[in-house]
Amino acid sequence: MKPTFTIEAGQLPALLAFARIAELGSFTQAARELGVSPSALSQTLRGLEADIGVRLLHRTTRRVGLTEAGSALLARIEPALLDIDAALDDIRQQRERPAGTLRITVPQIVAPALLEPHLADFLRIYPEIRLDILVDSALNDLVADGLDAGIRLGEKVQLDMIALPLGGAQRSVVVGAPDYLARCGTPMHPRDLHAHNCLRTRFGGGGTVYRWEFCERGRWFEIGVDGNLVCNDTALTLQAALAGIGLVHTMEARVRDALDDGTLVSVLDDWLPPYDGFYLYYPSRAQLAPKLRVFADFLRERLGSLPEHRRSPA
Repeated sequence: MKPTFTIEAGQLPALLAFARIAELGSFTQAARELGVSPSALSQTLRGLEADIGVRLLHRTTRRVGLTEAGSALLARIEPALLDIDAALDDIRQQRERPAGTLRITVPQIVAPALLEPHLADFLRIYPEIRLDILVDSALNDLVADGLDAGIRLGEKVQLDMIALPLGGAQRSVVVGAPDYLARCGTPMHPRDLHAHNCLRTRFGGGGTVYRWEFCERGRWFEIGVDGNLVCNDTALTLQAALAGIGLVHTMEARVRDALDDGTLVSVLDDWLPPYDGFYLYYPSRAQLAPKLRVFADFLRERLGSLPEHRRSPA
């Protein structure tokens, strides 16, 4: 027996508009995304509220918020709208050229080193693919968060995921500006870092501060360091290191150009051997959609041509 739909023709676009307003908290931003005027969007929302007889949004001059009824409605319709979007995306994948939205999560340290240099070329080659990249150092649940794939270190990828290696082995480095090392000296052992200003990274907005990792005779260990800057944005800590403020522990790929031109100098190289690199991973039960397949092939081709790690001078 075929299902009977009681929803009226104009209500589905109105529900989509309501969900977008709720997500963005702004009629103006939602109207821009939907390609309509704010006044037309406001009229659509008023029509929806009149149809169902319930106020869905609180409106003030500064912000837009959900009423209790609005929150309840959004919780019910949001999964359905995501299912509709996914169904349309699946149909788009049946076309000859890959298309649709590709949702990827990457840790912050990966975005500049592995993605940023290549994104423009990918988007030029595949103009019908829309990338939606979540830069987040937390380990996201791909299925629960509506993500197609993620990029993480091999040790961080769950066992039930399909994982494709990207770029081979990686290496971390501790680096500082030449003038900082001239003023404060060069650490010869990780324990010497207690006498240095170490610029540290916090995972997420209120997460833990990264403890610097080193290796001795094949065994990795952590050291808690201290310094006058803690930040969840690795770009800021790197800029502080370039300015001679202190030392930073980062991926070698992130600072390769600065090492080559001498604006940064690596220390403690003997304590930082290569390690298993990054992987593109996706749920094992998921079929590899064309949009994800071409993204994976593109990255593996680009990153496979890079040197796996810098060899320390003998």
